Amino acid sequence: MSDFMLPDIGEGIVECEVVEWRVNEGDEIAEDQPVVEVMTDKALVEITAPEAGRVTRLYVAKGDIAKVHAPLFAYEATGEVEFETPPRPAAREEDEVASPAAEAPPPAPSAAHASGASVAAKDFILPDIGEGIVECEVVEWRVAEGEEIAEDQPLVDVMTDKALVEITAPEAGTVSKLHVAKGEIAKVHAPLYAYVPAHAEPGEARAEVSQPSHSAPQAQQNMVAPVASGGRGPYGRIPASPAVRRLVREHGLDLETVAGSGKDGRVLKEDVLRFLEQGPQQQSESPAARSASPAPQTETPPGASPSRRDAGEARVEPIRGVRAVMARRMVESATTIPHFQYGEEIDVTELLALRERLKPLAEAQQVRLTLMPFFMKALALAVREEPILNARLNPEVTEIHYLPEVNVGMAVDSKAGLIVPNVKRVEQRSVLEVAREIQRLTAAAREGRVAQEDLKDGTISISNIGAFGGTYAAPIINAPELAIVAIGKSQWLPRFDEHGEVTRRAIMTVTWAGDHRVIDGGTIARFCNAWRGYLESPETMLLHLG
Repeated sequence: MSDFMLPDIGEGIVECEVVEWRVNEGDEIAEDQPVVEVMTDKALVEITAPEAGRVTRLYVAKGDIAKVHAPLFAYEATGEVEFETPPRPAAREEDEVASPAAEAPPPAPSAAHASGASVAAKDFILPDIGEGIVECEVVEWRVAEGEEIAEDQPLVDVMTDKALVEITAPEAGTVSKLHVAKGEIAKVHAPLYAYVPAHAEPGEARAEVSQPSHSAPQAQQNMVAPVASGGRGPYGRIPASPAVRRLVREHGLDLETVAGSGKDGRVLKEDVLRFLEQGPQQQSESPAARSASPAPQTETPPGASPSRRDAGEARVEPIRGVRAVMARRMVESATTIPHFQYGEEIDVTELLALRERLKPLAEAQQVRLTLMPFFMKALALAVREEPILNARLNPEVTEIHYLPEVNVGMAVDSKAGLIVPNVKRVEQRSVLEVAREIQRLTAAAREGRVAQEDLKDGTISISNIGAFGGTYAAPIINAPELAIVAIGKSQWLPRFDEHGEVTRRAIMTVTWAGDHRVIDGGTIARFCNAWRGYLESPETMLLHLG
């Protein structure tokens, strides 16, 4: 019996409502037969059978909520019985004597029955690790199969599209299997690893095996033959999703003629589209025929190295994790928000002098004092004069929500990509407290270990391009915020003083981007002037401490 896991049915969708079951428990089903209709927050989706068989259990009742990557229904595939052996009950002594067949071991014992430890193993299901997150990349396993683990021991680091997350052990035991290898993608609500609890007893093991296992699809994948042996599954089927099979039928193709580039020879939608574009002359042989025949020999010109044919090939790297979500959000922000740009020069001579005087006091408290805490504090004070810079638009763009707190985000170039943690309630903190929080967030971001809470609820952002030598920029708003400022490097430049004399001043350039749906030029100019006033005369910030 196999569990059918609810697949990804839309970007960002993690659950759906079961609207109507088209089958009942015990019904026979055909491959690609509609089984159930589910309603997401976007559309009604029809789920079809992955292969022919018989439905044995419906896990989610009509009207209930089904989770993506969690079991939706269980079924017995046609011909599946011969691959499975039910647990053998303990035989009585007289049965052992009376029946010679009882002395023979059951045919084709599975690994679960061959080892008591395997039978007692439990699957650890990857839990929800962030709002809207349905998958993550395994960055590093801290343990290996067969190792003893303690409760709350860190086991694996996974990278979501927001941060690096550390997964710990739920209880003490022994790791029996790692379901997802380093560098591969793990699904939320799917098995991540298996372990044998330290307190497991034989009775518990038998009871656990009798329950539907979330790892059944994983076990089925492990049974799939590699591409070299024909690229077929355990029942002679070429691995492909129902949608791909439907696409193949619509174009009158034979699935065996399409080369699969997915795991274990799985035929993907891209493979079918590539086949249609290139034509059968490029892929005339089936994967099975190609694997059975020897690889064609390529003639190498005299004096040339065989590796020369690889010269000049581009290195391909998938966009995952933080970079993937940044790409999506930047496109969405740039295409849906009308950006209004505004530039200004700020004289930070007095601010630099003040920081130099305060640095020893901060270092005495193990705090590194940069200019960023002053930028943030001045920003929070300027918001008092133009609160719309620290507001939100509702999704329908019919209301402006003025936020009670100023949570200033700062763009950090971490090893995982660009992330924007934010300092909460800057208006209530001292400059030293803001500096301490910046130090903590920067260290965590560069290690890729920023907590989800530190990435949420930002209200306005700062991008310090000057740290890399930049002078000007046209920043993209970090939606749903309404404004962002790019801070350029400070330069010592000649300027005229109030007496008309040329003096040496530290000049910093800033470039603002505002959401032009609600922020106009006058508003952002007044806000920037207020902000600049605090930075050019930093002692005026003392008047607002309290």
